[in-house]
Amino acid sequence: MSALKLVITILQLLCGLAIILAVLFQSGKSAGLSGAIGGVADSFLSRNKAKTMDAKLARATKWIGAVFMILTVILLILG
Repeated sequence: MSALKLVITILQLLCGLAIILAVLFQSGKSAGLSGAIGGVADSFLSRNKAKTMDAKLARATKWIGAVFMILTVILLILG
């Protein structure tokens, strides 16, 4: 196994662990279901939704997932 392939494999392993952690730290989608009944409170809270920790974790999950897929394709090409 070449050194480059080993480094990419380790990076892919770290990305996989980061994806797992990011998904586990997100709250469930059903947590906001009780607020949907109120209506007014839901529209007030939806303005600040992009700044919440869940939104940041969702964005991080997408980016880390993209990096994971790119590393997978690179490993496929190197293999």
